[in-house]
Amino acid sequence: MHYPLETKRLVLAQILVCNGCCCGRTDKGHPPVPVEWLKAEFKSRKLIRNVQITISGCLGPCDVSNVVGILTRAEGMRWFGNLSEPWQFEDLVEWASAVKASQSTVPLPMWLSAHALNPMPLLVAV
Repeated sequence: MHYPLETKRLVLAQILVCNGCCCGRTDKGHPPVPVEWLKAEFKSRKLIRNVQITISGCLGPCDVSNVVGILTRAEGMRWFGNLSEPWQFEDLVEWASAVKASQSTVPLPMWLSAHALNPMPLLVAV
């Protein structure tokens, strides 16, 4: 594939954080998403050149709270849901800091495997 444009940044990963119609909506009974804290941490740690963060509107699926997508060079896109504790978001920032420090993708935190999400399950043909 031909790409006429390239960034000068060494982007190693991107974290997409849902903050849409359901995620983070405490008024609808969902746990909060620390959006402002995440933005401030990424800015103060100067992570954006290597690990980008996108605070998004609805990423779906809306039956799972606080959906996060993590895109890395090593593993492609992986999805996670039901992130509800402040320490989980803190750990994601620590992971992003480790990626920046190593200038390469590092393994995702082990606890994320319990939150793995398939946002587009395949239909099984009969």
